[in-house]
Amino acid sequence: MSAGLAGRRLLVSAGPTYEDLDPARFLGNRSSGKMGFAIAAVAAARGAQVVLVAGPVHLATPAGVQRIDVRSAAQMHAAVMQALPCDAYIGAAAVADFTPRAPSAQKIKKQPGQDVLVLELVKTRDILAEVAASAQRPRLVVGFAAETERVADYARAKLERKRLDLICANQVGQAGCGFESDDNALLVIDAAGARALGPAPKAELAGQLLDIVAERLA
Repeated sequence: MSAGLAGRRLLVSAGPTYEDLDPARFLGNRSSGKMGFAIAAVAAARGAQVVLVAGPVHLATPAGVQRIDVRSAAQMHAAVMQALPCDAYIGAAAVADFTPRAPSAQKIKKQPGQDVLVLELVKTRDILAEVAASAQRPRLVVGFAAETERVADYARAKLERKRLDLICANQVGQAGCGFESDDNALLVIDAAGARALGPAPKAELAGQLLDIVAERLA
């Protein structure tokens, strides 16, 4: 058991969010929640008190973890903010950046001769940035950045813009890594530099990341 996690309170978010267009359709993403659930499971096994805010995924709740299920970005924002304070927040969820301005109460029907459907989307609230700026700010705020190019550059910009302590960058769109896969590779970036983890199973990566979290909390 890691002395840095025993008795600590960790808040983890995981999975996608679904933004409803109408009662039949939604905007979503390919996040499986596996990385966030692995982090929650390993942290609980190491003696931490873990609250897991989970988007719509089909994964079993890790042993010893308090799970809060949500669907939308707005619901995830509310659940995360209500779960503060904590020692560390690990935002592994893939939260929608935009949501429909006015979801339809009825199924949107294709009109005769219609070739284009225009959707008006509005920005969602930035959970990571708000946690980092909160009066109840955790001692450690850890973000994730899923990118397809210039992974380190975009992740470091996100770290600085949102005033995070750590950010875990990974490249998506590659076979056997990232979304939906059981394996992953992370580049853990802070103000001082970067540390590469993996490729490895997500449970193994979770342990390596939590070693870093424990060091920082100590």
